[in-house]
Formats: sequence, structure tokens, C-alpha cells
Amino acid sequence: MNTHVWRRLSKTTGVAAVAAALAFTAACGSGESTESSGYTGAIGPVDLSANCPDKIVVQTDWNPEAEHGHLYHLLGPDPTINAGNKRVVGPLFDRGEYTGVDIEFRSGGPAIGFQSVTSQMYSDPEILLGYVDTDQAIQNSKDNPTTAVMAPLDISPQMIMWDPATYPQVQKIADLKPTNARVLYFEGSTYMDYLTGSGVLSPGQVDGSYDGSPANFVSDGGKTAQQGFASSEPQVYQEEVEGWQKPVKYQLIHDVGFPTYKSSVAVRSAALEENAACLEQLVPVLQRGSVDYLASPQAADEVILDAVEQYDTGWVYSQRNADYARKTMAELNLVSNGPDATIGNFDTARVARVMEVTGPIFTEQGTPAADGLTPEAIATNRFIDTSVGLPQ
Repeated sequence: MNTHVWRRLSKTTGVAAVAAALAFTAACGSGESTESSGYTGAIGPVDLSANCPDKIVVQTDWNPEAEHGHLYHLLGPDPTINAGNKRVVGPLFDRGEYTGVDIEFRSGGPAIGFQSVTSQMYSDPEILLGYVDTDQAIQNSKDNPTTAVMAPLDISPQMIMWDPATYPQVQKIADLKPTNARVLYFEGSTYMDYLTGSGVLSPGQVDGSYDGSPANFVSDGGKTAQQGFASSEPQVYQEEVEGWQKPVKYQLIHDVGFPTYKSSVAVRSAALEENAACLEQLVPVLQRGSVDYLASPQAADEVILDAVEQYDTGWVYSQRNADYARKTMAELNLVSNGPDATIGNFDTARVARVMEVTGPIFTEQGTPAADGLTPEAIATNRFIDTSVGLPQ
């Protein structure tokens, strides 16, 4: 199951919202889509029409949000929002010029009944690209292998947060251990198995009953710690959550030795070679989308907010939410160049580290990694354009 949670809610509670989402999933479906943009303008210097599908389908892992802005920035004029199927389709543009193909973004989370992106990719071959975390790719490497080709997020925004007024002595996640504070998280999150297995937290203090609702955090009056996204919850809890509306403090999971790449853009491993000519051209376009969204987010944000409103899943998202997410992604280097001056590339040593710490966890869970798995099978820099990066 996707480890995203119901991070922002309307008046609907997390459990009720999830139930409602599951109810409409059957109507949304995940089968083939014949929608096209109908765009017939002149093709610019990057022509994807010879090597790529007529429509490049991307399965995301959640509702539209600023973390997906690098994709939405690639939409050309007049994209179509399909509220029923929770999809957006439009002509794919690269720096203002048409590339000869369409691009379609499919929402994840409630739109797919909270199934994993990997399962969607393997059930629907029309999906070329999907958001897959490094640890998910390792866990599924035996039966449903994927290979990441670009990292929109260099650092995962996943974090643990706490109330600094209740726990003034806590400066990092490990400081929560001696307090014995309950730590709410979404059941099945691999990073929590790592935190407890490595002794950062005690197994007895973690609670996998988190449903995405702020209710427990608020009702406990600051005694409980909780998982979240650094690009979301700090702003939402301080400004929007009724009964709280004060600062929280947090530490990124990345900084505690779990450096997974969150929401990497991946393909089914067996489909990589047959799509190599497409990926050679497409991945640099995706890289430029990441750079350009941070510099000029207005058009992408407009589509994101419009899609959220039309989808009406119970997910509430505003311009303020998007602005905070983008600001935080830049300030914390969540979106940043990799180990050099290139955006979207992978550090092989980091991938190896995630393999090292998750291997025993997945073996114990009965989902061991594929025999002989290498970091390069999980994530490749083969298609990365090393000249594309954020200004230094």
C-alpha cells in the first residue's frame, strides 16, 4: 500500500474520507484511456513523436500537489481534467514548445483505492512511468521490478514531528525514545521498521494506527508524536488544524540514516530497453520541468488546484499549501541537484545504503529482494542529461 497519508482533510475525518475514497474507486478504474489533447501545433526542437507513445501516461502516488509540480509544468495549453477518472491530459511541452505527444497524469491514493503505484504499473501496461520509492522498488524487485530513471525529490520530505512545548528537550527523533512518547505512523511504513530495528525508537512506543487525521495529535495535547511531510504538515498544523494552530518541530527520516528516494520516476524494469530511445529524450525534459517549475510555478499550480477542486475526494489544497510546499522543498533541498550540479540523478551509494538497511526487514516480512539485486537495477542515471541542474 502507498505510504502517503490523508495529509490534508476537509471536515471529513481521515477514516471516513478513506471509506469514501474506496467507494468511488471502482467508478474511476485504471483501464485504458482514449483521451487525447487534440493539439495540432508545430513541434519544437524536441520531437518525441517518433520514439515515445502518442500519450505518455504517468501514475502518481497521491492527489495533485506541489510535489508533482515538475510534471504539471510540462502541460501545454488547455489541458483536460477528467474528474471521474481523476486524470489530467494535455500536450507535452518542453520550455514552451510542443514535443509532438500528449502526457497524462493519473492520481494515486484514493483514486486507485490506496493501491501501490507498482501494482498499477503492472496491471495497466499503458502506464509508462510511475512514482516509486527506493524501498518499495527493493521490496518488489523479485516479482514486480521497477527501475527509477529520474529523482524529482533528492531528499524525502517524510519526517516525524512533535510538540516543542511539550518536549522542549527533543531536538531529533532519537530524543523521543527516552520520553516514551507515542509515535503515530501509517502501518506498513518501512522507515519505521528501520527506526525501531536500529534502536532510534522503541518498538513499544510506535503506533501504526495513524489514519491521516490530526484528531489524535490534537486530542493528546502534544503528548503524541506523528509522521508527516516537511513540505506540508508544519504549515497545515500551525495555520489550519482546528484546536492546534501552533508550531511543530520535526526531523527528516533522511537525516536518521534512511535516505530513500521518495516518488522517483520509474519504469517497469522489463520495459526499460524497449523504451530506451524514448527515455533518452524524455528524461531530460522531465529534468527541465523540475528546474522550471521552481522558477515559474503559476501555470502548473493553477491546474493542480483546479484538478483538486474537480476531483472532490475530500483532499483540501490551497495556493497557500502549494506555496509553502514549494518554499520548503527549496529551503530544505528536498528538490535539489544530486551529488553534483545535475538535477534528478541518483547517488548509487545512497541506493546501496537503502538496500542494506531494508534487506533484513523485507526478508523477515517474507518479501525478500531479488537475488543478485544491484543499485543500478533499482535506479539508473543512464538517461540523465548532466547539463541540466538548478542554479548553483
